Amino acid sequence: MIFKQYYLNCLAHASYLVADEDARVAAIVDPQRDVDRYIEDARQQGLEIRHVFLTHAHADFIAGHLELRERAGAAIHLGARAKAEYPFAPMNDGDTVRLGAGVTLQVLETPGHTPESICIAVFGSQAEAPAPPDVAEPWAVLTGDTLFVGDVGRPDLHASLGWAPEDLAALLYDSLHGKLLALPDATRVYPAHGAGSLCGKALGSESFSTIGVQRRLNYALQPMSKDEFVRMIVADQPDAPSYFPYDAVLNTKERPTLDQALEKSMKALSVDAVLQLQREGAQLLDVREAPFYEAAHLTGSLNIGLGGQYATWAGTILDRELPIVAIAEPGREYEAVMRLGRIGFDRVVGYLGEGMLALAGRPDRVVGTERVSPEELAEELHQAAPPFVLDVRAPRECGQTRIAGSVNIPLNQLPARIAEVPRDRRVVVHCAAGYRSAIAASLLQQQGFENLADLAGGMQAWVAVEHTRI
Repeated sequence: MIFKQYYLNCLAHASYLVADEDARVAAIVDPQRDVDRYIEDARQQGLEIRHVFLTHAHADFIAGHLELRERAGAAIHLGARAKAEYPFAPMNDGDTVRLGAGVTLQVLETPGHTPESICIAVFGSQAEAPAPPDVAEPWAVLTGDTLFVGDVGRPDLHASLGWAPEDLAALLYDSLHGKLLALPDATRVYPAHGAGSLCGKALGSESFSTIGVQRRLNYALQPMSKDEFVRMIVADQPDAPSYFPYDAVLNTKERPTLDQALEKSMKALSVDAVLQLQREGAQLLDVREAPFYEAAHLTGSLNIGLGGQYATWAGTILDRELPIVAIAEPGREYEAVMRLGRIGFDRVVGYLGEGMLALAGRPDRVVGTERVSPEELAEELHQAAPPFVLDVRAPRECGQTRIAGSVNIPLNQLPARIAEVPRDRRVVVHCAAGYRSAIAASLLQQQGFENLADLAGGMQAWVAVEHTRI
C-alpha cells in the first residue's frame, strides 16, 4: 500500500492519498481545492487517480473533488445520505472500493458532525508498517470530522440547515461508540483536521493517533451516558465563521473549477481601475504582513496577511457577495487569489499591478497605521486620559492573561460590534501576537477611526516586557 498524508497549515486541513502499489490505482480522500500536489505525486509514482472521497460536505474549505474529476477522471464517492448536484457513487455502511488485490477501502456510516458523514477503514499494509496478524483488521481509519486527535466533530454547523445540534450530537455518540470504538486499538486514526481548526473545541497538535490512544485520552470518548455526551459536546463550541454554511452548501454544488475561477481573477489592474472598483463597492484586500501594511497602504484597504490563517479570516471578514481586489507584494498575487479560492471566494476581479509600487506617485491615496511598543502603551495607560485598549482575542484567551482595563471584542464579532468602540478616545488594539490586531486596526481605520494604534507584538510582547521588569 502507498499512503500519504497532506497537511495544509493555513486551514489545519489533512487530506490523503491511498493506492495499491501493484495495481497503481489511487484514491484521494478529502482533497483541498488546488489539486496539483495530488496530480504531481500520482504522476511521479505512476498512479492513476480513479476515486475521490468526501467524508462529508466540508464547511471550512471547498474540496477538490470536481477538480479531480475534471483533471484525472476520478469518480466521486459520498455517503449514501448525501445530496449533491453532481453525479456521485452513494456509499452505504459496509460498502467497499478495491484499489487492487492488496488495498481495500470500506465505508463506515458515521452521522453526527453532519448527517451524511462517513469514515473510511483502510485495509492493507505498508513495508514499514506491516498489517496486523488478523488481516480482517483495518490498518487505519480516515475519520473526516467525526473523530479528531483529542476531540470529536462539532454537531452545530448544520443548525442553519434545519438540524438541531442535540440531534446530531446524539447520532455522533452512536457513531463513535457503535462504529469507531469497535475498531481494534492498533488501528491508526487519520482525521481531516488538526489544531487550529474550528471544526471542534480542543483538537490536538498530532497529525494522527490510534483508536487505543484516543479511547484512553480523548475527553469525548470517556465513559458517559448519551445525555451527558450531548450536553458536553453542544456546550462551549467556538463561534463558527460566517462562511461555513456557504462552503458546506457549495461543496454539494456543480460549480466552476479552481482553474476556471483563477482564469477570470488573475488580472493586473491599474491604480485608476482599482480606485474605480473601490468607488463601486469592491473590497480592497492587502495581504502583506502587518509591519509593511501599517507602514503604508492604500486608503480603505483591509489587511489580512498571508502569513497567518489567511483563508479563515478572509472568509470571516470579507463579504463573499462583493468583488475583491488583491494587493500583494509582486510575485505573491497568485497565492493570494488561489488561497481565497480554497474557501470558494471566487469574486476576485483582479489585483493591483506592481503592488504598492504602483502608488509611488499617488501619496494622496496612501496612509499608515501607528504602531506602539509595550513600553509606550504602559506610559499612555498612566496618563490622565488613557487610551481605550481593545483586545480582539477569543474570550478563552483573555481568561489566561490580559491588560488591566482592556475591553474584549473578539475579532470575528468586531464588524457587528464596532459601535462599542469609542470614537472620542484614542484606541489601541491588540491580540496575541499582532496578526489579528492588524486586521482589526484596518477595519477600524476603514470605518473612520483616526486616533488609532496597533500594539506591536501583541500580548506576547506585553508579557515579555512585564516579565523583564520584574
